[in-house]
Amino acid sequence: MDNSRATPAQAWIILSIAVLAVSSAGAIFKMMGDISPILRASWRLQATSLVLFPFFIWQMRKTDYSWDRSTLLIILGSGVCLWIHFASWVWSLDHTSLTHSLLFVTAHPLIIVSGMMLLRMTPHRWEITGAILGVFGAIIAVQDAGDGDVTLIGDSAAFLGAIAIVGYLAAGRVLRGDRQMPLFLYAFPVTAIASIFLSLHAMFSEGATFDIAVVNTSLLGWSDAAWIFLVTYLALGPGLAGHTGINASLKWLPPLVISVSVVFEPLLGGILGWMIGVESIPDMWTWIGGPFMIAGMALAIIGTNHRLTQMQTVEATE
Repeated sequence: MDNSRATPAQAWIILSIAVLAVSSAGAIFKMMGDISPILRASWRLQATSLVLFPFFIWQMRKTDYSWDRSTLLIILGSGVCLWIHFASWVWSLDHTSLTHSLLFVTAHPLIIVSGMMLLRMTPHRWEITGAILGVFGAIIAVQDAGDGDVTLIGDSAAFLGAIAIVGYLAAGRVLRGDRQMPLFLYAFPVTAIASIFLSLHAMFSEGATFDIAVVNTSLLGWSDAAWIFLVTYLALGPGLAGHTGINASLKWLPPLVISVSVVFEPLLGGILGWMIGVESIPDMWTWIGGPFMIAGMALAIIGTNHRLTQMQTVEATE
């Protein structure tokens, strides 16, 4: 990121659309309850990979980006993190309530702040306060958790998904922000790697096969008329507009700001789940928690700007 320039308006527009898009994924996955969780996730990323592939080819021909060994290793690591994130999170959707799953999978602001401290990258006090406020707001919002039994193992799986997404955001920040890697040159291989691992995971843990005749256990079952519309939405909405939008915004915004913004997922996901009939109507706690999330996001953004400005001032005086 070029800290000497203000963040462009398009970064906030892209991030806003991305957060709304990813928030809808949980409710859609709930509508696919007949499909085993890992297979469900592999369908989404297979379809997303197909959507991203033409853009990848276009940018390969258009740009002359240097693919060194470290870049390839970071892409591989990012793909593995995305695999773990989806496998654990989608599995948690079948083992805890939707809102609890969304809460724990979006606990990553606290993980990022803790990681910054461990790496001796002192976060600004407002970044710490913003992360705490954002997660606190999410905790308040899920007091009306809606339908579904809440379990410790389901919540733990969702939290593992939060840890994995921190690695995914960090990798994206390095390649998209620091090394200025073109968007689709990064997004396609990462998504394709995650989809391959998810497909293998579904084969070994859920007995998925390539037999298209048995749609609900087929690795290619998403292409059947029964599922293609939902999976296409997952590929275009949460996939292309959501995760690819997040990768796009990493060019301008640091991971903590994006992480705190994504904390809105439990609030938006619960509302969208109610709108399509897979969750009960959000209660007053949702509306009480919302302002804390907004305040947390604002403080995190302001604190990050202060920290980056201070770093720039120190570098200029050296």
